[in-house]
Amino acid sequence: MNSPAVFQAATAGTWPARLELQVGRRGDSSRLRRCHHRGPLYVQRAFYPEGEDLAHLYLLHPPGGVVSGDALQIRVECQQDARALVTTPGAGRIYRARDTLPLQQQKVELRLQPGASLEWFPLETIVYDGACVDMGTAVHLAKDSAFIGWELACFGLPASGAPFSRGSFRQCYRIFREGVPLFIDALDIDDSNRDALLSGPAAMRGSAVSGFFLAGPFAREQGRALIETIRGLQVPDAAPADSCAISQVGDLLVGRYLGGSAERARCQFARWWQVLRPALLSRQACPPRIWLT
Repeated sequence: MNSPAVFQAATAGTWPARLELQVGRRGDSSRLRRCHHRGPLYVQRAFYPEGEDLAHLYLLHPPGGVVSGDALQIRVECQQDARALVTTPGAGRIYRARDTLPLQQQKVELRLQPGASLEWFPLETIVYDGACVDMGTAVHLAKDSAFIGWELACFGLPASGAPFSRGSFRQCYRIFREGVPLFIDALDIDDSNRDALLSGPAAMRGSAVSGFFLAGPFAREQGRALIETIRGLQVPDAAPADSCAISQVGDLLVGRYLGGSAERARCQFARWWQVLRPALLSRQACPPRIWLT
C-alpha cells in the first residue's frame, strides 16, 4: 500500500477515499476495534446475525461509482482469532473516464493474524465503456488463518448496446501465506488486446461477466473430497453459455465463472460457499441480510 503522503500527492485534485478497519477478539466476540475513514467510504456498524462470534460488515460508498481520478483504498485487518464477513450493499460501478486524470483506482489490502477468518464478498464491479481501471487486491494470511472470497467483473452494458469497446481494465489479485504466494491472478485489457481477450475462443469468448471464487487453505485430501461434492452444484437456471468449474490449486480451492449474468455467477459462488464454509470455518452459511434487499 502507498504511504498517505504518496497517496495524497498522486491523487491531488481528485476525490480519494480511504478506509481502515480492524476487527479484534474480545472474549467470545469479534468487535470492530478501528474504523478510520477519509472521504466517502465507510461502515456504519457491525451486525451479528450469527451471534457475537462473527461480525458482518457492509462497505458503503455513497457516490455509487468511481469516476476519473478517483482512488479508493481499503485495508481490513482481522486480529488473532477474530472472525468477519465483509460485503457491499450493491454493485460497484466504474464510469467512463475523462480525457484528463483518466485513471480510476481501487486498492484492497486484507490481513489475517493467526486463528482469524475473513470472508470477502464484494458484489460485482460493472466496468462501463470507456473506463480506465486499475484494481488490486492483496490478501495476507497467517499460518492458521482462513479466507473465502470472490471477485466479479461485468464488462460494459451489452444489453443496452454499450459493450466494453474502449478504455482499459487492469486487475491483479494475490494471496500470500506467511509471505509465500498461494494464488496470483492478473487480467490486463486495453486497445492492443481487447478483441483477443474479450472475444477470443481461448479467453472470454464474448461473455460479459467473468469471476473467480477462492477458499482455503485445505489439506490436499480434504480439498479433493470437497470438489467431488460441489462439482455437481450448478445453478438451476444456468444459461447454456454459462461456464463454471472448480479445482484445487495448491492449498486453495479456486472456482471460475464465465457467462452473461452476475446474478447467476453470485448464485453459483453462494452454492459453493454453502458447502465449503462448514468444512473450513465449522459454521453453516448465513447469507448477509443486505443481499436480500
